[in-house]
Amino acid sequence: MNSSRKNALMVLGTASHVGKSILTAGLCRVFSDAGYRVAPFKAQNMSLNSAATSDGGEIGRAQALQAEACRMLPRVEMNPILLKPSTDVGAQVVLLGKIWGNVAAADYHNRRVEQLFPEVLGAYRRLSENSDLVILEGAGSPAEINLREHDIVNMRMAHAADAACLLVGDIDRGGVFASLLGTLELLSAEDRRRIRGFVINKFRGDESLLRPGIVMIEKRLRLPCVGVVPFIHDLDLDEEDGVALADRTSARRWENVESGPERPLRIGVIALPHMANFTDFDPLAREPAVSLAYLQRPEEVDGADVIILPGSKQTTADLRWLKNCGLAGRVLRSSESGVPIVGICAGFQMLGPVIDDPHGIENDGIPTAENGLGLLPVRTVLQKEKVARRVRGFLRGDFLGVGLSPRVPFAGYEIHVGETLYENGALPLGEIEREGATETIPDGAVSESRRVFGTYVHGFFDGDDFRHEFIRAGRVAVGLAPAIRWVNNHAERDARIDRLADHLRKALDINLLKSWLAEPSGSKPAAEPALAM
Repeated sequence: MNSSRKNALMVLGTASHVGKSILTAGLCRVFSDAGYRVAPFKAQNMSLNSAATSDGGEIGRAQALQAEACRMLPRVEMNPILLKPSTDVGAQVVLLGKIWGNVAAADYHNRRVEQLFPEVLGAYRRLSENSDLVILEGAGSPAEINLREHDIVNMRMAHAADAACLLVGDIDRGGVFASLLGTLELLSAEDRRRIRGFVINKFRGDESLLRPGIVMIEKRLRLPCVGVVPFIHDLDLDEEDGVALADRTSARRWENVESGPERPLRIGVIALPHMANFTDFDPLAREPAVSLAYLQRPEEVDGADVIILPGSKQTTADLRWLKNCGLAGRVLRSSESGVPIVGICAGFQMLGPVIDDPHGIENDGIPTAENGLGLLPVRTVLQKEKVARRVRGFLRGDFLGVGLSPRVPFAGYEIHVGETLYENGALPLGEIEREGATETIPDGAVSESRRVFGTYVHGFFDGDDFRHEFIRAGRVAVGLAPAIRWVNNHAERDARIDRLADHLRKALDINLLKSWLAEPSGSKPAAEPALAM
C-alpha cells in the first residue's frame, strides 16, 4: 500500500456554516456505497441538538445523521466532546456521552482541552480500528489564529489522524476566493501540506462564469478544485443550531393560509431562548396536513391549533422567560379554551407546578426553584446525573380525548437531568421500555381532558404511524377535515441522504478523493466517473 494514501479524510471549512456537516454526511454515504466501512468523527462539537446512543451516551445530532449515512448506529466515539452552551461564556461539557462538568469558555479553551485531548485520541483510535475510512469534520475555521494553540478539532486532529484534508468554501456568502486564500495564508507550512484540495459549496448560477476564478485560485493555492457543489434546495436534513434554526419558519407562515375544514393544522412551537433538539419537529413540518411555526411573541399564540413547548438546555431560565414575556399567560389562556398543549422533555417539566434545582445544576451550584404552568400534577427535581437512553413505548389511553387508537407505538430517546414525580391524580401518558431493559416504566403525564400532555421522549413524532395518528387526532380535536396526504418520513429521509450522495457524485471528483485514500479492506470498489474540469 502506498504510504501516502490515508484511511482518514477531513472536511475543513473557511468558516462556520459553510456546509461541512452536510458534505461530511454526503461523503459518508458516497464511500459507504463504494464499499468502504466508513465512520464519522468530530473531536469537539458545540450544539444544543443532540442524540442518544445505544449505550446511553449523548452526541451531536449532526454526527448521528452522519452515522446514519454510513448505515451504522451512532457511537459516543464519533463525537467524544460535546459542548452544550448554557450562557454566552459557559457550557456543559459532555465527554464520551456523559456529563463531565460545566466550564467557562476561557477555562475550557486554555486548560481543559489539553486535559481532555487524550480521551479524544483514544476515541478516534477505537473508531478507526474497525473502519476502512474515517471522515472527520472540523469546526468553524482552522485559521482562527487567536484559538489555534489549543484547537483540538481542526489541524491538531488532522495531524493526529494523519488525514488528507479537503477545504470547503461557501460561495453563497460571497468572497469565497478570498476566504480560501486567506485560510491557507494563515495556516503554518506544516498545516498547509495537509490540505490536498478545495471545494466551492452552495453555488448558484452559470458555472462558466466561475471557471476563470477557479483556474486563477488553483494556481495561487497550488491545489486542485475537487468540485463545485450546486446549492441543494429543500434537502431537509439535520444541521447544527444557530443559523439552521434561524432559517426555519416563523409565525408569518400562517398569514394567508386558507381557512375552512381542509386547511392545515396550525402547530406552534414556542421558540425558547435555549431551545434544544428542535429537529424533533421537522417530521411534523414536512406533513402537507400541517403548518408549523416557531412562536416568539404572545400574540402569535392565538393562531395555533396545537401548542408545543420544546426541550431546553436551561429549563428554569427559559421558564422565567416564558412568564416574563407574556407567553406563559397566552399558553394558559389557550389551554382554558381547549387548545391542545404538548410538552417535550423540558417543555413537559414546565407544565408542572414547580421545577426544583436543589443542586444548582442550572444556576452555578446555587439551589433554586421555579414555579411552572401548573397544567399537569407533576413535580420535577433536577438531578446531577443525566439520563440518555433510546426508548420505545405506547400510550396508555386515547389521543387528545377524541377516541383514536392509543396502541400505535412510538420510539425515540431520552436526554434529561430531571426526575419527574407524580402527584395525586397524575396520569402517566404512556409506557416506555429503555434499550437494554426488559421492563416498562411510566413516561410523561396527561391531563384528565387528555388535551394537555408531556413526555420525556425526543423523536416523539419521528415514527410515521404514530405521527399520523397524532395529526389525525389534532385535526379532529379542532374540527378540521381528515388529512388526505401523508409523508413517509423514514423512507423519504433515507432517500434525501441518497439524493445528497448523488448530488456530490455529480459535483465532485470522487476518483481524486479516492486517490488520497487507502483502498477498503474488502474487494476493490468500482471507480466513480471523473468530473470534467
